[in-house]
Amino acid sequence: MTDTEQRLAAIRGDAPPKRHNARTIAALTGNPGCTRRAVLDGAGVDKPALAERVGFPARFGQSRFAITRGNVFEAQVKADGGAELLRLVAERLGVPVPAAASWTDLGDGDDPATRARRSATLLTEALSPTGSHPAESAALFDHPMLGLSVAGQRVHLEPDLVAARLGGRFHVVEIKSFPVIDGQADPAKLAAAAVQSAVYVLALRELLTARGHDPQLVSHEVLLVCPRDFSNEPVAHLLDVRRQLLVVRRQLDRMDRLDTLLADVPADFTADPAADPAALADSLARVPARYAPDCLASCELAYFCRHEARGQTGTLGRPVREALGGIADVGEVLALAGGEPATDPERAEAAALLRTAARLRADALATA
Repeated sequence: MTDTEQRLAAIRGDAPPKRHNARTIAALTGNPGCTRRAVLDGAGVDKPALAERVGFPARFGQSRFAITRGNVFEAQVKADGGAELLRLVAERLGVPVPAAASWTDLGDGDDPATRARRSATLLTEALSPTGSHPAESAALFDHPMLGLSVAGQRVHLEPDLVAARLGGRFHVVEIKSFPVIDGQADPAKLAAAAVQSAVYVLALRELLTARGHDPQLVSHEVLLVCPRDFSNEPVAHLLDVRRQLLVVRRQLDRMDRLDTLLADVPADFTADPAADPAALADSLARVPARYAPDCLASCELAYFCRHEARGQTGTLGRPVREALGGIADVGEVLALAGGEPATDPERAEAAALLRTAARLRADALATA
């Protein structure tokens, strides 16, 4: 175990680590400047339990009913060796439905590293069809284990399915239980699915690159399979995730390495959900967060961070904070707008703009 791994284990406490997934990576890349989240996710901390312990429980997440419904829908779609799934995917891609298809279940086994090695071998073998799997046949891989570098740490990811040799490329297939009604899905859920799928595409492209293959063999078009209207009838949609790929890749490249972040974290920092609540809250306060309203939909600690950030411009959203010249304190913003001189020369321009904005607002109110 490396020094970094030992440090992360000490931060986590006796609890087993929570593994990264596409949701956590999507949330992390959505707010790459948050050291607190990067350290907690890197350590595999149980953030829902931690939030509960410090008195700010998370208010989002799937219900048990929704999880059960999703599992039932996925099993239905994958029944009979994925025959119906293969037809849906082929028709949506506009290619003939293959006469034959191999089905490989890669979801067995507890060790992610072992599963990742087996997945890498079988996925790359699919690029060189054999007599038992000719080129005109398709290859479906159920729950392959992929790898991706996040903040200098190797994490494992598990897409629902990867289809190979359909249209000559790999396609990530994501199965979601939210409905598509009259051809329209919930925009927020659709956007989240697109970002998560982009994470899988990046991981699969990284695998092909490492094995000496062209990463563009992985399509930027992801197949999203959802229930149609109010039934359990599956319907497939194409998601073009090129924009999400660029954003996620850029944010991953911008993130500091975990060992670099840990150098500035207090030596006695703990996030063990079993620790004393007051000590946990004090410990968390010593690791900087970067709260924004968007965090409420993606981070279990968001309500704790929002409470902590009261009076800060970040609670109003990143565009507001940036429009205010990066001034962090709401009180300082109001004071500068009221005519108080800026003590920092670098804020003189922001102060002048705030005074102008306050004067224009007052004139508009007087006119009204």
